[in-house]
Amino acid sequence: MDVIWKNVGSLDNIPRCGARRLCFGHNGRPIAVFRTGDDAVHAVVDQCPHRAGPLSEGIVSGHLVTCPLHNWVIDLSSGDAVAPDEGHVETLPVRIENREIHVGIPRRPTSEEAA
Repeated sequence: MDVIWKNVGSLDNIPRCGARRLCFGHNGRPIAVFRTGDDAVHAVVDQCPHRAGPLSEGIVSGHLVTCPLHNWVIDLSSGDAVAPDEGHVETLPVRIENREIHVGIPRRPTSEEAA
């Protein structure tokens, strides 16, 4: 996947077991960056697949987040809802360089490439 890497700030700006909603989105949808208790970082579209609840306001436990609206649990690694719920939220690639978080935003093809 061809991506554009965006520096979204220091790892230290996100508390362990917390999240931050980014000031830019992807395909018209908001993005959230999560930091787990073991310092893993995940980026997902900040909308629960159930009713588009803001996952960034949910509770992080391990590598899971619980949606604050209806308690759906989403695996931050895969974006999949945990059974018995069904659904998926888009995940985005993340890399850490010198404690700075970079999120990969899929590059949109130019009009010439799309043709």
